[in-house]
Amino acid sequence: MLGDVSVKAAHMLSLPEVYDFFTRLIQRVSPKSYQQALGEVCVTRKFLENFCGDQVRFLARSFAIPGNHLGQQSHGFRWPYGPVAIITPFPFNFPLEIPVLQLMGALYMGNKPVLKVDSKVCIVMEQMLRLLHDCGLPVEDVDFINSDGKTMNKLLLEGNPRMTLFTGSSRVADKLAVDLKGRIKLEDAGFDWKILGPDVEQVDYVAWVCDQDAYACSGQKCSAQSMLFMHEHVSILFSILIELV
Repeated sequence: MLGDVSVKAAHMLSLPEVYDFFTRLIQRVSPKSYQQALGEVCVTRKFLENFCGDQVRFLARSFAIPGNHLGQQSHGFRWPYGPVAIITPFPFNFPLEIPVLQLMGALYMGNKPVLKVDSKVCIVMEQMLRLLHDCGLPVEDVDFINSDGKTMNKLLLEGNPRMTLFTGSSRVADKLAVDLKGRIKLEDAGFDWKILGPDVEQVDYVAWVCDQDAYACSGQKCSAQSMLFMHEHVSILFSILIELV
């Protein structure tokens, strides 16, 4: 069933009027160019295309490993967690791609997720859920909540999900890891390095990318570049470039 939903949703996101709608909706909540926002829609469509038809059931593929003796085997099976939570408060620069990929992954494996997206960008995912419902996703399969962090934390403590996926700050991640007694998967922020070796070419382009990663809202990474390490050879090239400018 979810394979069929993926087929229809991927087709919908390939229609000009639909991908233009989501592209411009992303632009309303995140300061991206049209091409940057469109790229996010295209990545989401490609993900859905990857899980059309029988690809969903292959996620639950089991395995068997032979033992030391004839007839001895070790079998492994994958089972859904059941009730799970997905918290994506930090994808200000990816309000569609990150929640969709995480949500559909939970659904494909048969879990019942409750989804919380940051209130500043949640309208994008709210519209995507409506599209998924129109493509055949049962409305009772996903709970979608708009709330502040304290309310969501209370829901997690009382609801006691079997697993929580959190994308956001390391400070909140540390708190949730304790509150949920380790039943959590983290995609948190950190101290992000970039290292330029001695063989850097296209110095002006490298400088532009570093500037985007460090300061632009819609940089190339979810987290801002924190520190740049540069080989002295590259440092000389940058000095020459500045003098030319």
